[in-house]
Amino acid sequence: MRAVVQRVASASVSVGGDMISEIGKGLMILVGIASDDTEKDVDYISSKCCNLRIFDDENGVMNLSAQEAGGEILLVSQFTLMGDARKGRGPSYIKAAGPEIAVPLYEKLASMLKDCGFTVKTGIFGADMQVALVNDGPVTILLDSRKTF
Repeated sequence: MRAVVQRVASASVSVGGDMISEIGKGLMILVGIASDDTEKDVDYISSKCCNLRIFDDENGVMNLSAQEAGGEILLVSQFTLMGDARKGRGPSYIKAAGPEIAVPLYEKLASMLKDCGFTVKTGIFGADMQVALVNDGPVTILLDSRKTF
């Protein structure tokens, strides 16, 4: 499982021109799920996202988690994160999980982030989404439950 975690001032997701989710300050998390991912991968990503200290404290030092900073989470599935572009010109998505595997793990991740105390908003799994965000910093962290990069 891979995640791109961005500290944002705001973020939103629209489908077909209709805004379906938006947050203020917090984390925009794009998540890619591999066909061999399990709940162990979800545990790793959720723990990292709940505890990443990437928000400024009173001294301007990145020393607070999103929860400590009063942030929300916008979680969006993005199978293209599992793309492998090392060969040729077109990425291969053979490692990306199909919906039968990905949907339950995506929903489990959203649930675990809520269990950490966050307000969690989501995109629509499998939809053609338009994502807008104001990256704060910018601060962007790459996570991989298999630590392959």
